[in-house]
Order: sequence, then structure tokens, then C-alpha cells
Amino acid sequence: MWVFRETVSGEILLARPLLSECEVDLAALITEVQATLPVPIQGVISDGQHSIRKAVASALPDVPHQLCHFHYLREAAKPIYEADHHAKKELKKQVRGVRPIERAIEMRNDEIATVIRHYCLAVRSALTDDGRPPLTASGLKLHERQTLIATSLERVAKKGASQRNLSVCTAF
Repeated sequence: MWVFRETVSGEILLARPLLSECEVDLAALITEVQATLPVPIQGVISDGQHSIRKAVASALPDVPHQLCHFHYLREAAKPIYEADHHAKKELKKQVRGVRPIERAIEMRNDEIATVIRHYCLAVRSALTDDGRPPLTASGLKLHERQTLIATSLERVAKKGASQRNLSVCTAF
């Protein structure tokens, strides 16, 4: 579905499915939109797809065309995103094995088992919250959360919790 909007108001000017994404078909849609407007098109904002770029250049040769902010940021942040994604994969490797810990305390109902379950839940939550790149760096977010969990475990250990009872958490 191809949707053409007026960017200030968000009003849909044209919405139509196309069987192809070729320059000629898209240029025809752009020309159709231009014909229905009482004023000339002053600029185009798109996701930067090559066929759209070519169609805009063909149908509106003197009209400025730019990427939308989200796509621009995503492209600009691509190297950072890739490094962050790699870091996140490495961090995830360090905390694999939450399920065996949960199984080890499955039949226990004591206070320590409850604490361990909460830590397991915190780890699972930290692993699954990805955010929305490029606006959030999920690898950095995961590192921060893992650090908070590890710091909390260290505080619990210092307060006198039995190492034997919390030894199941050493995987964190």
C-alpha cells in the first residue's frame, strides 16, 4: 500500500496498492497526487527507497527530496547499531542458563528461592527488552541492567545471605 500524506497535517492525499514498486508506476502516482492539489508540491519526505528516489526525481525534478528523520537517524547510526548489537549478543552469552537455575529451585518455597526467582525474572526481562534502534542502544541498556543485577546480588551476599543458598545464582 502506497500512502501519500501532507506532512504538516498528516492528511492522506492518496492511498493505493501497487503490484510493483518500479519508478514509472510510482512517478505516475506522484503525478496523480500533484494534479489533485491546488498548490505545487514543495518537498518530499520518504524512507529513501531507491525506486521512490528515482520516481520523485522523474516526476518532480526541481522539488527537494529528503529522508524522514527516523530513516535518516537509522542510516546515520547503522555502524553504532551494529557494534551495539554485537555487544548485546556477547552479553547475552554470559547469562545463558536461567532455566536450569529456575528448575533447581522449582520445588522450594522458602524466602531464598523467592529471591532467586525474582533475580531470574529480572535477568529474563533485561534480555528481552530491546528498545527501538536507533533511538535506544539495547546493548548498552542490557549492560546497565546486568550491572544493576550483579550489584544487587553482591549487596545481598554482603548482607550475610548464605553463599550455599545463593550459589545457584553464580551464572548471573
